[in-house]
Order: sequence, then C-alpha cells, then structure tokens
Amino acid sequence: MTESVKALVNKGQMLPLMEAFYTIQGEGFHKGMASYFVRIGGCDVGCHWCDVKESWNAKLHPPTDTNKIVQDALAYSNTVVVTGGEPLTWDMGPITSELKKAGAQIHIETSGAYPITGTWDWICLSPKKIKLPQQEIYSLANELKVIVFNKDDFKFAQEQASKVNSDCILYLQPEWSNRDKMIPLIVDFVMANPQWKVSLQTHKYLNIP
Repeated sequence: MTESVKALVNKGQMLPLMEAFYTIQGEGFHKGMASYFVRIGGCDVGCHWCDVKESWNAKLHPPTDTNKIVQDALAYSNTVVVTGGEPLTWDMGPITSELKKAGAQIHIETSGAYPITGTWDWICLSPKKIKLPQQEIYSLANELKVIVFNKDDFKFAQEQASKVNSDCILYLQPEWSNRDKMIPLIVDFVMANPQWKVSLQTHKYLNIP
C-alpha cells in the first residue's frame, strides 16, 4: 500500500472492502429485510468462533474508494448494513456522510471495541469478552446481540444488558456450531427473563448468503 493510499484509508476515503452484496438480513431486529451489506476487512478482536475469519487481515482486502462503495450500494438498496471484520477500526464518517446525503438508512454491526465514528440510523452492538465495548456506545445502541457459545455467556449477557439504554432491544443468539446445545438453554433463559428475545441466523437455515 502506498503512502498516499494509506493516508486515504486513514481518513476513511478508502476502505478495505472484503465483499459487498444485496441479500435478506438474517439476524436481529431487521431479519427478513432486503438490505445491501458492506463487509469491511480488519479485526483484531479475534473470536475463536467467528465465521468470517478471512475478514480479520485488512491487508488481504483491496482499499476501495468510499464513493464507489456508496454508488454500488445505492444501485441496489436504500438500506445499507456496514459490518466486518470490525468496521469501527476505520473512520466511518465519509461513507455514512455520503449515504446520508442520498437518503439511505444506515445500520452497523459492531463489537464496540473502538470509538464510534459516522452517523447511524441503527446500531447493533455485539460485544465480545476478549475486547469489551467502549463505554460511549452503550447509550447509543439500538440492539444488543450477545452470541451464546456456552453457559458463561448468559452471565456476560446480563452484565452487558445492565449497561445499555432502556430502549435497547436485547437478543441472545446461539453460536452456529453449538446451536443444538445452546438453543434449549436460550429458550429457558428467555422464558425466565422475557425482556430478552431470541435471534437466529435465519439466512443460514434458508441458505441465503
């Protein structure tokens, strides 16, 4: 990467784009909605059960002009979901500014491990034990989605829920490879704690990318 390209990436005017695609959202509050996904490379959180580990190394994904990402997205949808990797590794100001000018609805899924940048209509906070969220994002999150891999994750979920704002929607989602073990436990937990809801990766059940 040349110094000039690196400078543009640092300013958010170029981003390491892993993939972008139009699909049906499978998880959380907006499941079932047609949306354009922008997956940004780069993540040092490193969840052992991550299903897109190829996104971790930003150097594998070409720096792409932010305006091109925006133009491609708007050709498909006015609802754009920015995910990763960890998108807040980078400055999200330029991409969200351009999307907002075009009247798009912009959502982000983030671990919250980095300071929030950009302007968002919906923030899905999916916290990870190994690199906890920055304090500021708890008051901004619209949706808290905790991935349940083992029983300890229920305690972590309750700890995280105590920090978010009162309007934040609470979701527990079974980790895909361990879903058969965790779903019965999640069902019991939600029935005992009805402030929580169940989220499933419906796109995987439906074989949707």
